[in-house]
Amino acid sequence: MDYFWFILGLVVLVIAGEILVKGAVGVATSFKISPLVVGMTVVSMGTSAPELLVSIKAALGGVSDIAIGNVLGSNVANIALVLGLSAIIFPLAVEQNTLKFDYPMMIISTLLLYAFMFDGKLQPWEGFIFVSFLISFIVFIIWKSRRDNKKLETTSENIVPNKMVLNICYVLFGSVGLVFGADWLINGATGIAKQYGVSDLVIGTTIVAFGTSVPELVTSCIAAFRKQTDISVGNLIGSNIFNILAILGITSIIKEIPINPISISEDMWWVIAVAVILFPFMYVGKKIVNRFHGLILVLAYIAFVYFIIV
Repeated sequence: MDYFWFILGLVVLVIAGEILVKGAVGVATSFKISPLVVGMTVVSMGTSAPELLVSIKAALGGVSDIAIGNVLGSNVANIALVLGLSAIIFPLAVEQNTLKFDYPMMIISTLLLYAFMFDGKLQPWEGFIFVSFLISFIVFIIWKSRRDNKKLETTSENIVPNKMVLNICYVLFGSVGLVFGADWLINGATGIAKQYGVSDLVIGTTIVAFGTSVPELVTSCIAAFRKQTDISVGNLIGSNIFNILAILGITSIIKEIPINPISISEDMWWVIAVAVILFPFMYVGKKIVNRFHGLILVLAYIAFVYFIIV
């Protein structure tokens, strides 16, 4: 029965995540926000919603290893697996704003998390710092986008009321689906962990992390296939930022998160390593994450899963 709930939760998360993203992007584009900003904010929030719900439920249920393992595993999966597969489908050009602001923000967030983990817990005051940092960043990138491009000014004639209502319905329906999907997924994963004697940390870092990264995988691969590389790259880097600042921030505000020493000594280093591997691909040469780079990233993810399980 655990497998049934896990698979059902995964399927619902994929469908609900897609519906939520479709509606959120529709609402955002009605106000003429650039694709990169849409990817960094609206799409990232939509595709990160499963991680948020899973982590909160896990923390409240006393399964903190799944809460933290889910985020760390998802961040590795987003860059190594999802970005890697997207680049294999179609090489991804990296925008200047991503190089100047988004990627550095991801690195800063990752290092800040690493520093906060050293005392063995994420406390509410640290969660408030995460959330405040995120809000400031969102305000900044939206302000900069509008300042750099006057065409982004909102005009009432560009907003179609009927379409806006439909997109809002998509957002609401997708959100409800994510709530149920996350609940079923976490119940199934926890049951599987107990059945086979596998630790909650391993289940959270691998199976649950991959499951909650499926919305990013679907969204980014579709964006890459349609050659919408702004949304693809922005979505993934934005999701990693949201995973740390929003998910762990909000979860730790709700309830203090104990940190497994393995998360500090092993899992966190994988998160940092994958982020560092991405650096030369983005900043050296033509600033394109090509198919060869994508293959290296996917192999890195396979190595990550292997070492975590072993």
